[in-house]
Amino acid sequence: MEGVVISTNMRRKTHEVRIGKLRIGGENRVAVQSMTTCSTLDTKGCIAQAIRIIEAGGQLVRLTTQGTREAENLRNIKAGLIERGYGDIPLCADVHFNPNVADVAATIVEKVRINPGNYVDPARQFKALEYTDEEYRQELERLDERFCRFLSICREHGTAIRIGVNHGSLSDRIMSRYGDTPAGIVESCMEFLRICEREKFRDVVVSIKASNTVIMVESVRLLCKEMEKEGMDYPLHLGVTEAGEGEDGRLKSAVGIGALLIDGIGDTIRVSLSEEPECEIPVAQSILQAARVQMHKTEYISCPGCGRTLYDLQDTIRRIKAAVEEKAKTDQRYKTLKIGIMGCIVNGPGEMADADYGYVGAARGKVSLYKNKECIEKNIPEEEAVERLIQFIDKDLGVSS
Repeated sequence: MEGVVISTNMRRKTHEVRIGKLRIGGENRVAVQSMTTCSTLDTKGCIAQAIRIIEAGGQLVRLTTQGTREAENLRNIKAGLIERGYGDIPLCADVHFNPNVADVAATIVEKVRINPGNYVDPARQFKALEYTDEEYRQELERLDERFCRFLSICREHGTAIRIGVNHGSLSDRIMSRYGDTPAGIVESCMEFLRICEREKFRDVVVSIKASNTVIMVESVRLLCKEMEKEGMDYPLHLGVTEAGEGEDGRLKSAVGIGALLIDGIGDTIRVSLSEEPECEIPVAQSILQAARVQMHKTEYISCPGCGRTLYDLQDTIRRIKAAVEEKAKTDQRYKTLKIGIMGCIVNGPGEMADADYGYVGAARGKVSLYKNKECIEKNIPEEEAVERLIQFIDKDLGVSS
């Protein structure tokens, strides 16, 4: 289901980037993506995983691209997806260490991710190197020359790029000048963005990721300030890298990504879990909803319950959810609703002021129903209240019985 945009009033202004038929940034809603985990030489496996990502709601699929063979096989994966009816979903090649691979991939897929820490700088050896100003300038010139060749290929083929900085893979060159700091992380990105600006290459998405949520959030906020200082408005890809699995991975991702979304920062997100890739999509959608960016499902605003609660709260929540989910099968509008479920008048209607409809304990065995803050029916017998709530919502939405 297409997510309903809740509010874009405070969202950071960015320009629109074209990635095949997908548009990221500008006034477009925040896009959700994931990455395959099998070998990119495994054509059938990549196609199957990509389809599962897409059917879960993913709007872009990234594939690791270690060498030229993997880059060339992207052609077969792309053809297989087109043949199966998934050709509208763009693919992104994830390239590290070898700029020649990025060149090849740019002729095949809609987007290529490069890592500034290892695009032309040698693999990090965690050594404290010393550069004179002249030596540092020469390294930047080498980066400039090689990156411009890549941009020319991307321009020719209409390929977008992601400049994806990872906290754990800053080059020894950057580390020598800035250390392991948010300033160094940001400068690693800005070196490439300044070239894009000069060359007037605009189809660029930027990311800064770390497994440490504090560093990730601080670095992205600093990047936004630095881009603003230099007149840049590139869209941002958000993610907590190596977040883990299960509850830990979900909580870390929600903290890092959610904090920035609430700031109005972020144009596309990827939740990185040590699980099957399609598992990342519903988590991403839930984060977008919790940050009040997009509605993807019915939201329930319920109190935790206490000694004042006038009915079986947990059982009532289950019954309301079941009834709403049944209605949502035939009416998508139910997936845009916020429903308050409050145990007593202390918590409702005030604490559920954000809800569209409310179910509030009025007395022992009695329930009152609300639309926004207005009470629409008082003292309904508890055994009838869930059905009466659904009947009122139907009537309010104009659903024929």
